Amino acid sequence: KKNQTCCAQPSFNSGYFDESREIALYNVDLFDKDYPIVVPSGSCAGMMSHDYKELFKNRPEFSKVKDFSSRVIELSQYLDEVLKVDYEDKGAPIKVTWHSNCHALRVQKSIQASKNLIKKLKNVELVELQYEEECCGFGGTFSVKESEISNAMVRSKIKDIQNSGAKYLISGDGGCLLNIDGTMKRMGLDIKGIHLYDFLLKRLEGERL
Repeated sequence: KKNQTCCAQPSFNSGYFDESREIALYNVDLFDKDYPIVVPSGSCAGMMSHDYKELFKNRPEFSKVKDFSSRVIELSQYLDEVLKVDYEDKGAPIKVTWHSNCHALRVQKSIQASKNLIKKLKNVELVELQYEEECCGFGGTFSVKESEISNAMVRSKIKDIQNSGAKYLISGDGGCLLNIDGTMKRMGLDIKGIHLYDFLLKRLEGERL
């Protein structure tokens, strides 16, 4: 869809609720047809499917916002639960681990679908993190407002990643990946962060990571 914009989560998390409603209504009016709204981010999907309804509770626009939110689905859920995709893994055997971003885990609840997509790849060993459900410290503006706490959190997450023995970290959230992968690079670690859908595409096409 052309002319689409941010889901409004940055302003929502910062307490700018009027501005968030303006952005939300723009999206609601833009996607006014009766079809699924597939979102390639658990964080954005969670905002649009759950938090939009909270923003408009007891407001006249609630009915159309609720209809919009009911049609939002995260891409991994759409691929795994609706389309029930199957595919051939053309990549070499590798070991990977997975980071669950907070919104996908606790709000959109799309993590299992994402992992299912990885588990369909016959040459990929998925190693679970010991503290998978711990936040990486990004949290949008949180990483700026509370940089020292954020840095401590991401380093704790990276220690868990190192302990997994995996050379690749997969996640479905761009913000988390920027935070974790950027910190790993600054630390000089030989571990690469990659987005779930970039990873899947490379495996299906047999490309090197």
